[in-house]
Amino acid sequence: MTSTNRTTQTFLVLIFFYASLLSHTTSRLLHEAPSYESHEQWMAHYGRVYKDADEKEQHSKIFQENVRYIESSNSAMNKAYKLAVNEFADLTNEEFTSTRNRFKAHECSPSTSAFRYENVTTVPSSMDWRKKGAVTPVKDQGQCGCCWAFSAVAAMEGITQLKTGKLVSLSEQELVDCDTGGQDQGCEGGLMDDAFDFILNNKGLTKESNYPYKGVDGTCNSNEESNHAAAITGHEDVPANSESALLKAVASQPISVAIDASGSDFQFYSSGVFTGECGTELDHGVTAVGYGASADGTKYWLVKTLGEQVGVKRGT
Repeated sequence: MTSTNRTTQTFLVLIFFYASLLSHTTSRLLHEAPSYESHEQWMAHYGRVYKDADEKEQHSKIFQENVRYIESSNSAMNKAYKLAVNEFADLTNEEFTSTRNRFKAHECSPSTSAFRYENVTTVPSSMDWRKKGAVTPVKDQGQCGCCWAFSAVAAMEGITQLKTGKLVSLSEQELVDCDTGGQDQGCEGGLMDDAFDFILNNKGLTKESNYPYKGVDGTCNSNEESNHAAAITGHEDVPANSESALLKAVASQPISVAIDASGSDFQFYSSGVFTGECGTELDHGVTAVGYGASADGTKYWLVKTLGEQVGVKRGT
């Protein structure tokens, strides 16, 4: 169910933002010179409030710099994707990644068991688990660095739907509050593998409606923790550095993966196949929910991440 191995493969991403993250107001900013007034419009749209005039001035400058960067990127004729002003437009890239990309990168131990999809010989030319009813709507992680919990939950929601025929939205907050005995430390980061271990030991996970997401670390609600809505019987890593193995896995179910999502282009991505820089310093837990190819033949992975659906270029 997981693929968190460090890899040197190059990926392209196709990200589908939900309309709530963008607006006519913010898109118009791209057709105007970035200014104090455009920042005021952006603040009003997103309800952003600063503690004092100095903080407002600092973030206004960051906002204007980001708008200029977005305009410059979109003017490039050789890019297959577009950026847009969004709710993160007043943050530096360091501020953006430090509060959200908290996957704790690690080297996976060599697998001692056979890869369950190793003998798969043919896969569909494309797959979109959203269209097959195995992916819940995009959820907003907010400023809590628990991408690892969202990644694990999305993969578990998918396999639960494939096994039972029912798509149930499960609780990320239960993992944030209750899975704190090891590497997983709520908003401070964690590992999808450890999340699956917790779910196994806990004998399941409750519904999101029973244990709703708060976006902050809280005290474990033991009553809801024992009110299981779904369970898993095990998990395993996809073989390292093998896109063909990952393809077999994603053709069979949604898969929890880690990517390097540290660049500004990830922060402001809006549409198209992401062909920007993708490093190998894994910092963000996401869920691969499909794959396909664009009209020009560019192959991509379809990835569910915070507030968006992403398509990443693949090599196979």
